[in-house]
Amino acid sequence: MVVRDQCFCEACAMAGSPLSTNIEVAEFAGQLFFRLWRASHTRTAQALGSIGLTPALFAVLNVLGAGEGIIQQQLSSDMGIDPSAMVKLINELESAGLAERRRRPNDRRAWEVVITPKGRRTLERARRLALRVEDEVLAGLNAADRRQLLRLMRQALLSAPPQPPWSTEEGD
Repeated sequence: MVVRDQCFCEACAMAGSPLSTNIEVAEFAGQLFFRLWRASHTRTAQALGSIGLTPALFAVLNVLGAGEGIIQQQLSSDMGIDPSAMVKLINELESAGLAERRRRPNDRRAWEVVITPKGRRTLERARRLALRVEDEVLAGLNAADRRQLLRLMRQALLSAPPQPPWSTEEGD
């Protein structure tokens, strides 16, 4: 039996060519992360675009939805987003009526960002869309494998070298 090496060019990747199991031509983890990210990100961006969000706006809205308000500077730091990029993202969420800035009740010098009721409704729709995409992209994994994948990715991220904050110049 002859095993043919698989092509890793972008055209073949977009056509859904299978990945090689030949260790000499197998891709590195970073390349696999990138290809999986592209499959997920492209579909997620399309799905979220249908409700007026980008993946970056969804990410911020998702964090806001998990709490009762967070100081803008802390939000920027926690998410690894450049402060000027965070200002732009919050401005977009505020313009759409999905979030608002307000004085922090116990510290009038600080501004916090909170999700609005409209933002919560939009977030629920966005989460459903993102989960559908995730189900599609990770269809080859059962529930236990998905949980393990997420656990391993979190573990790897905790030990990964620090990186500069994300900025809008990188694109969404």
